[in-house]
Amino acid sequence: MGLGNACQEVANSKPLFLTIYATVIIGIVVSSFYVFSAIYSGQSPAESFPSFSTQNAHAFPDPDPSLRDETLNFSRSTILHIVPVPAPRPQSIQMRPIWEIPQPKKMPPMDTFRLTKELVQQRVKDNVIIVTFGNYAFMDFILTWVKHLTDLRVTNLLVGAMDNKLLEALYWRGVPVFDMGSHMSTVDVGWGSPTFHKMGREKVILIDSILPFGFELLMCDTDMVWLKNPLPYLARYPEADVLTSSDQVVPTVVDDSLEIWQQVGAAYNIGIFHWRPTDSAKKLAREWKEMLLADEKIWDQNGFNDIVRRQLGPSVDEDSGLVYSFDGNLKLGILPASIYCSGHTYFVQAMYQQLRLEPYAVHTTFQYAGTEGKRHRLREAMVFYDPPEYYDAPGGFLSFRPSIPKSKLLSGQHNIESHFSLINYQIKQIRTALAIASLLKRTLVMPPLWCRLDRLWFPHPGVLEGSMTRQPFICPLDHVFEVNIMLKELSEDEFGPRINIREYSLFDNPSMPTQVKESRLDVQLCQEGTQNCYGSTNTSLPGVLRFPKRSNEEMFMKVFSSFKDVKVIHFSSMQDAFLGFTDKKREDKFRKRVRQYTGIWCCVLDHTPGHIYYDMYWDEKPSWKPIPPQTPADDHPPW
Repeated sequence: MGLGNACQEVANSKPLFLTIYATVIIGIVVSSFYVFSAIYSGQSPAESFPSFSTQNAHAFPDPDPSLRDETLNFSRSTILHIVPVPAPRPQSIQMRPIWEIPQPKKMPPMDTFRLTKELVQQRVKDNVIIVTFGNYAFMDFILTWVKHLTDLRVTNLLVGAMDNKLLEALYWRGVPVFDMGSHMSTVDVGWGSPTFHKMGREKVILIDSILPFGFELLMCDTDMVWLKNPLPYLARYPEADVLTSSDQVVPTVVDDSLEIWQQVGAAYNIGIFHWRPTDSAKKLAREWKEMLLADEKIWDQNGFNDIVRRQLGPSVDEDSGLVYSFDGNLKLGILPASIYCSGHTYFVQAMYQQLRLEPYAVHTTFQYAGTEGKRHRLREAMVFYDPPEYYDAPGGFLSFRPSIPKSKLLSGQHNIESHFSLINYQIKQIRTALAIASLLKRTLVMPPLWCRLDRLWFPHPGVLEGSMTRQPFICPLDHVFEVNIMLKELSEDEFGPRINIREYSLFDNPSMPTQVKESRLDVQLCQEGTQNCYGSTNTSLPGVLRFPKRSNEEMFMKVFSSFKDVKVIHFSSMQDAFLGFTDKKREDKFRKRVRQYTGIWCCVLDHTPGHIYYDMYWDEKPSWKPIPPQTPADDHPPW
């Protein structure tokens, strides 16, 4: 009855309404059919939902053949058009997440890496970009620099590649990189060389190129690492045109405020400095660049200091610590050396520890032994990233517990005599350890080295007056040893087998695998003839071997050849551990190698030259004394 009335109403309606009613009724019937089908077939609605079909894809003209409408085929008389979702566009090489390996594996054209505002814009965050640059020789430094920032969740960074080898290597590592067009050598150029000075000019040109883009620029050398996100700190000084680090070694503040500019007598260091794109900063960059390009003999840092200090003062205000400089308009701030650390305030003074502050950065200045010395210092501080194989050396490791009497470390005054007495005592033990490492073909883990006096490159009274250097202190290895020579490839025919070394903090590094540390043999030196003290491979306790003092080459080879699979052999002491080489030729080559390992201490106040040579075999010279060369003919290493 109801259905008949409905049909009658439809028949009496206008054609438009007739069409609507027909469509609704057909829809109800079709829907009912699918619901009942799902119920009686035992399928879930999702399983019974009709699939996409392209059967009627061309029912309407396709404005873009590359974007086909897909249709949902409820019935042959009903077509539902799905709005197409555009395929994701290929991601820019600079927008890709850092460390993500590029796909596909094809190197983009070099023009892609050209420095442009658009390229920098892709990495900018809060209008700030952090930049470093270098050549392939500093690849591991650059990766360490990037890794520290990404670990701090700072990703608005770019690396300038000075050679194509570095550019390609960084690209395939997923590091944002641009081409500096320098086409320079891929090897370490060495501090102070003409190529080194060329790199300095590249920095100035880079700053002058980026500032007009309108972004804030935090420019860094590659031989520094970030330990804490610096951007919130830099944002505390929005009025500053330039914030620079310095070589200041005497603190002017004891908190995290800017240095008191009137008390900073050391050079401003351009290894870490922040620029805002103000007119004054752009003017400074332009004039600095013109100065360096006009005279290739000017060192970039000296040029910066000269031009910035052209006018210095007055203070911008009473509180910020900023000072008017350069042209009287540029507002300059000096970052505190206690937390934007130099190689001295971090590695020697540990100023941030004494002041209970958190360091933001460490820059490997105030160091010796070249690039190898820088790398070793960062490794000692456990802030350098090495590949896994670095922590599992072929042949295993050799380590020992150094022995230092209290009198050597603490008694008497801290002077040249007491300093050399302490160092020589340690050198003798290290020499023995080097010999054993050479015999067993193991990598020597150097012990921490204690010093009483600081090392610099100019005369001083032992430690710098006003600094926070404690005496004695654990000094960097490059204060005493020529790390670059220790790591240098020397002819084995002339100098015997290479002896690899590692930093004293190796086993404390979180990157050290547990399985390496746990594969350990503790060697306890004992007096031959006492209980369980004889040349045997039998361990008195699990993982403990008693081994006779003053054993010779043959005894070492006989006993320890059975422990080649042990990753770490640790000696309780090196005192009287090794009687000496039996093979005279081998001993001569060893002596020729290791006598080059020691460096100099510098420098006494009242003599020229003021340096004193360390001597690996000081104990074989009864008349040896810690005095500087007395004549020009005496001024040479002790070999």
